[in-house]
Amino acid sequence: MNVPAWVWAVTLAAMAVVLIIDLVVIGRRPHEPSPRESGIWVSIYIGLALLFGVGVWLFAGPSYAGQFYTGWLTEYSLSADNLFVFVVIMGRFAVPRQYQQTVLLVGIILALVMRGAFIAAGAALITQFSWVFYIFGAFLIYTAINFAREGLDEEAEDFKENVLIRWSRRALPISPNFDGARLTTVLAGRRMFTPMLIVMIAIGTTDLIFALDSIPAIFGITQEPYLVFTANVFALMGLVQLYFLLGNLIERLVYLSKGLAIILAFIGVKLVLEALHENNLPFINGGEHIEWAPTIPIWLSLVVILGTLVIATVASLVKTAADERKEARRKAAESTDEPVLKA
Repeated sequence: MNVPAWVWAVTLAAMAVVLIIDLVVIGRRPHEPSPRESGIWVSIYIGLALLFGVGVWLFAGPSYAGQFYTGWLTEYSLSADNLFVFVVIMGRFAVPRQYQQTVLLVGIILALVMRGAFIAAGAALITQFSWVFYIFGAFLIYTAINFAREGLDEEAEDFKENVLIRWSRRALPISPNFDGARLTTVLAGRRMFTPMLIVMIAIGTTDLIFALDSIPAIFGITQEPYLVFTANVFALMGLVQLYFLLGNLIERLVYLSKGLAIILAFIGVKLVLEALHENNLPFINGGEHIEWAPTIPIWLSLVVILGTLVIATVASLVKTAADERKEARRKAAESTDEPVLKA
């Protein structure tokens, strides 16, 4: 896929415009968006991603369009991992709801910058060393096992302040309270950082960790840097609104971690099979290609990923609804068994 420099320039410019609009709107009126407002914006971002895929189809063909849609869907589903931990970070640092938009938007900007660097590095590695697929595949399978064992909610609950956060608390003058969305404030005539800075550091370092999972995953779908980058952009751009739209619903997705484990394991196996098919390592099959290793088509990847997400979501909602009915019956039974106090 040959992407001219002017297409890259237009894409980056459009992304910058959207981010600037978000910054201006949120900066002028920081607030907690309503479900309706969040739903509208999430729908707009999803619609833009779908339209972009149509554009890829028209100008580059259905194969590349399928790669974009599959990569975008993979990145979007992995965003749920981000949301679990973001919820914990916001609660841990007691960030006021009306300023959480600002925190998330800055986090997205940091994520885009870091993922851009990872994408450039990953593309360079793949171009020079095809055996890197073995490493990416093994890492994704390892991550899938951890997801299956621990789950996203346990991972979020186990969130601990990293070295950079702890150092910032010790070395920097931090005020005890927030001052709106500002990073600094004046307290008793002294300029100090607000807890918002610590929150930004927590979000930024968390984004860095998430990139280690998501970038190998999408390179398992497509090796086109332009598609990898744009799929990440569209997955991240609606993350702020998705955070507020889901709200407490995210806690109801109890099987999402299992679904993500299946997706990551599938992509990991796909990468290993592709590495075997294109093998040139001298200590594997004498450096020759392994012809029996199948190449999984993109349409099958899309079906597996989409089907897994639908099944995991439906199963989660069915289970949580059943658990709520069971809990309601238990409470009703306990209330009827309470002794009646005589006057």
